Amino acid sequence: MENRPNWHELSQDKVLSELETTPAGLSDDEASARLDIHGANRLPQPPGRSLLRRLLSHFNNILIYVLLGAAVITGLLQHWLDMSVILAVVIVNAVIGLVQEGKAEKAMDAIRHMLALRAAVLRGGQR
Repeated sequence: MENRPNWHELSQDKVLSELETTPAGLSDDEASARLDIHGANRLPQPPGRSLLRRLLSHFNNILIYVLLGAAVITGLLQHWLDMSVILAVVIVNAVIGLVQEGKAEKAMDAIRHMLALRAAVLRGGQR
């Protein structure tokens, strides 16, 4: 991790000096050059997971492992109805988790789109 100063502890002149700018802000040319060098000032999008990966992630839980083990044991004992009920519970749990996760992701996307993507900046002394 880079060693960055605590900006709030520095004087205004020191901050302007460190960031190589002036109280009037950056010129349009300098802002464009920095955009080319550093890229857009935004967080990267998290990588998406496939539907199958998201579904399988709901089986990665110790309690699910216990239930699957119980289903195997009841199957070995030829208690087919009990095994079917246990497997149905595991599958329903995964499907409900997948649906809830999908709704949560849609809500997060909606919130992300509601955020203002504008900032007030100074360019050549103009806001």
